[in-house]
Amino acid sequence: MKKTLSIIALSIIGLGLVSCKKENQQAAAGAEVANITDSTAGATNLAPTAAAPVSTEPAAAAPVSNQPLTSIALSENSFDFGKIKKGEKVEHVYEVTNTGKNPLVISEVKPGCGCTVPDFTKEPILPGKKGKITLHFDSSSFDGNVQKYADVFANVDKAPIKLTFTANIQP
Repeated sequence: MKKTLSIIALSIIGLGLVSCKKENQQAAAGAEVANITDSTAGATNLAPTAAAPVSTEPAAAAPVSNQPLTSIALSENSFDFGKIKKGEKVEHVYEVTNTGKNPLVISEVKPGCGCTVPDFTKEPILPGKKGKITLHFDSSSFDGNVQKYADVFANVDKAPIKLTFTANIQP
């Protein structure tokens, strides 16, 4: 029984690592990103032009709070780390500004891969005030060009908002 559970656990871990590598290969194959701007809310979103990984979880798995809607402006929605050494751990801070009339509540930030860990302002961001979303990236499992993302769930009209970053992993 213990042997079976161990095999299942190792299979799940291995599958997780393979999915990150497949995502890396898709990005290296030239997946480009197109900017889409929502002029009514002042938010900029990114939509991949190549097939993105599809979640089998229902949309309700990443709940948006029941707070009244507001609008958001990002300092940027895409960042390029440039060349970094394999194994290096890097991070980038995306600044968010509440441009609406209600408090902005970031309920969740879901990265597309286990190599990316989010940190974000947990308390409500009042109108006109700023908050932060930090994405921490561990490059240990990658080589060459990579593109990663995280979906930001908040009380805004066009949720989730996609944040992306790229890096060129050097040996």
